[in-house]
Amino acid sequence: MTSDSTPASDYMGFVGVTTGSSSIMKVFPRWADILGLPTRTLIGHDLPMDATPQQYRALVEQIRDDPHHRGALVTTHKMNVYAAASDLFEELDPFAVSCSEISSIAKRGTLLSGRAKDPITVDLALNDFLPADHFATTGAEVVILGAGGSGTALSWALAERADAPAKVTVTARDDAKLEHLREVHRQHGTRDGLIEYVRTDSVEDAAALVAAAPAGSLIVNATGLGKDRPGSPLPDDVVFPQGAYAWEFNYRGSLEFLRQARAKEAERGLHVVDGWRYFIHGWSQVVADVFELTLTPEIVEQLAEAAEGVR
Repeated sequence: MTSDSTPASDYMGFVGVTTGSSSIMKVFPRWADILGLPTRTLIGHDLPMDATPQQYRALVEQIRDDPHHRGALVTTHKMNVYAAASDLFEELDPFAVSCSEISSIAKRGTLLSGRAKDPITVDLALNDFLPADHFATTGAEVVILGAGGSGTALSWALAERADAPAKVTVTARDDAKLEHLREVHRQHGTRDGLIEYVRTDSVEDAAALVAAAPAGSLIVNATGLGKDRPGSPLPDDVVFPQGAYAWEFNYRGSLEFLRQARAKEAERGLHVVDGWRYFIHGWSQVVADVFELTLTPEIVEQLAEAAEGVR
């Protein structure tokens, strides 16, 4: 269901590119029953990758002005929503302002609240698979391929960790994205020398950074390639560090990065992780924000179990 056929009763929104193919469309009603939500209806608001600022503003105004619309999760468009429509929000959390993105749109009466949940959700997902004190005990580093919203959030979360890695390398093919990320970290007070900002003009440039990372390093596809657009930030002949954690942020799509990592899994002793738990944490945190709920780890595991059947 898309935003051109909205119901006459309460519903939650999902702002994305191809929302109809997301598992959340089948998962949300199950979660609504578990959490006792006032609605089991989720409506997709699909916008193209090249949507105009006017389209973003119109959608945010629709969410604000429709009394049945309870709020929305924003995926691919979260930085563009902030750039085009942040002035329509009465409240923005520090993550949203510093990272210039909005991933959760909630309504408090007639007022809009915008939050950037990714720094929280990405850390929850990371803790699900990475051993405690991994960086402190191994000397592993992190290579984040992509400096958009998800890459920015992960770099923020890593800087906050008690066991922060010695170095985090973030790549982009656009100098402006790297400069924006540098400013985010400057405002955040990230310690000097933790983040290295590297422009990669080709997949070979990115592969060289990955191959040079120490054993056990975390290699992350945060580019969006393999989900909204086909492709991978790495070539097929990439050499992953021995024992690396290869994390694909996506769980659906063509998933070329995930395929590349799985092809080298046995040879390089890789720990290959897809984006399913990130999806669970991302959605559960925003649902909790929209409907003003408190989630315990036990409830999150209930939600994860309910979702597993429709993965």
